Amino acid sequence: MKSHRWFTPYLLAAPALLWVLVFSIWPFINTIVLSFTDARPLRAPEGVGVANYVRMFSDEQFWYGVTTSVVYMVLCVPVLTFFPLFLALLVQKKVPGVTFFRTTIYFPVIASVVVVGIIWSWLFDSQGLVNALLQWSGLADRPINFLVDRWLLIMCAALLTIWKGLGYYMVVYLAALGNLDKGLYEAAALDGANPIQRFWHVTVPGVRNAMLLIAALITAAALRVFAELYVLSGGTGGPGGQAMSLVMYIKQVGSGLAGRLGYASAVSVALFLLTIGPLLLVGWLNMGDSVRENFGRRRNRKAVQ
Repeated sequence: MKSHRWFTPYLLAAPALLWVLVFSIWPFINTIVLSFTDARPLRAPEGVGVANYVRMFSDEQFWYGVTTSVVYMVLCVPVLTFFPLFLALLVQKKVPGVTFFRTTIYFPVIASVVVVGIIWSWLFDSQGLVNALLQWSGLADRPINFLVDRWLLIMCAALLTIWKGLGYYMVVYLAALGNLDKGLYEAAALDGANPIQRFWHVTVPGVRNAMLLIAALITAAALRVFAELYVLSGGTGGPGGQAMSLVMYIKQVGSGLAGRLGYASAVSVALFLLTIGPLLLVGWLNMGDSVRENFGRRRNRKAVQ
């Protein structure tokens, strides 16, 4: 049997590497470069140093976007990290009708976010179904402007994100639960652990890696939210653009022939830094034990020497 040539692995990896270079690394580097210029469409950019970043920190609309993105993350991350786990524990049981329940939970995942957003806007409109039910039940004496008030608009969009994401992250937890050793539950039961204790001391540690992965995915998605807020607000970002996310602000600033591409690039870099922080924290929580263990070993070796 003839062995392959030395360059065969590199040849096979070349298309993927080329794709990453052209569509990921080069745009990332170009965005950083443009952030130090006054780039606009149809004209040569000129360097302006850190003027875009100085302007950004005094831009009220930028801080609206930061606040919206952070609040969105705070609303979505805890719910989508823990609630899908409880759903996964429910649908894991073999009971009649569980297949239909799984399909029902997962169905929103395959639905278009734009279509669902339009339906959501009908539901939460001042004359929509939600307001009609609230007034019929006596919980409200007049229509509530869900899609006009800044914070209610953000909460409606976050509710849409949560509803669409439950099924996806439930499947991730189902895969993690399938790899758990059932003997651990039996041993815990023999030791007298009740269901709640078995959940905290067996289930949660067993799905810890999946939980951290889900938290990282939700964090990145929440900070980069666009479609939900864009559809529900009709592209305006709410009253005065106060519910506009950073991605919506980047689109607004950089769109059109008069778009300020340099300033939009600076905001994009800020969004990257805002996103990478929580992801590094999640990575530290995931790898922190091994890192601290290796660090302790090195200190012990130096002490011995």
